Amino acid sequence: MPKRAPSVAPKQPPAKRTKVAADSPAGLCLEEYRRRLKKQGKYEDTKPGTRSLDGCLHDPPRLPPIVKIVAGAKPIPKRGTDGCLHFVDHPEFKPNLTPAQVMQLGSFGGTYFRDITSAVTGNAYVGRKVIAEFPKSWFQGVDLDAKVLSPLYHKNVNKYGVSCGGGLGQWETSGWISSLDPYGWFQWYCRFYLGRRSTDDVRQIARWAAGQGPNGRWRIRLCNDLIRAGAKLDNERIGTVVRQVLQHWAYQLTGSDLAAHWGRG
Repeated sequence: MPKRAPSVAPKQPPAKRTKVAADSPAGLCLEEYRRRLKKQGKYEDTKPGTRSLDGCLHDPPRLPPIVKIVAGAKPIPKRGTDGCLHFVDHPEFKPNLTPAQVMQLGSFGGTYFRDITSAVTGNAYVGRKVIAEFPKSWFQGVDLDAKVLSPLYHKNVNKYGVSCGGGLGQWETSGWISSLDPYGWFQWYCRFYLGRRSTDDVRQIARWAAGQGPNGRWRIRLCNDLIRAGAKLDNERIGTVVRQVLQHWAYQLTGSDLAAHWGRG
């Protein structure tokens, strides 16, 4: 038998795993979460619009965050003179597309609110029932079966006609999805826009800022691509994939953004 570790030794891996399990939603442990992901075929997910296995599937997976709804709804944001939506309690969060615009423009290959089974909650969701909580005006003139509820990804549905992003398997194994919003960031945004607040808001806003904020990687990348090409903002042949990504995160690059970035150089 190996000698017992001295009392001053650091905690052993089993103790660390116990803590991780205790921190998971509803007592969800790592073993159970991984079992659900494998049973649901999430480790066989392909990149949207392709037949290629998604190379960003974490195994072992990262557990979902613990979140809860905060009492007290906030008003729907108003659009400021800068064209951005202004949230009174989170002035740092400045998307410039409403949830309705994101869907009406053509996003997520038409699949975002498809029927899914969530590894996070262990429940199945019917997309048509899920979107019933949102205003009907959001979907006015939108072919729901093709642009919102489609079980298959079609890049031609997207505004820029390209495939981009990750699948549900990537989002879940990365620990990005909470039990409150099993469809992911955009579902969170729809509900946040309508006034719901939760303990997940700071994390989700930070994720938006990392890609779409003033110093966000996707905003900066599109600015750089346009500048290198000597192209104007409205030349949509430049940065089509990045433009589509920005749109999925409720943002479109503006002339002011491009001018400000040019000025930094």
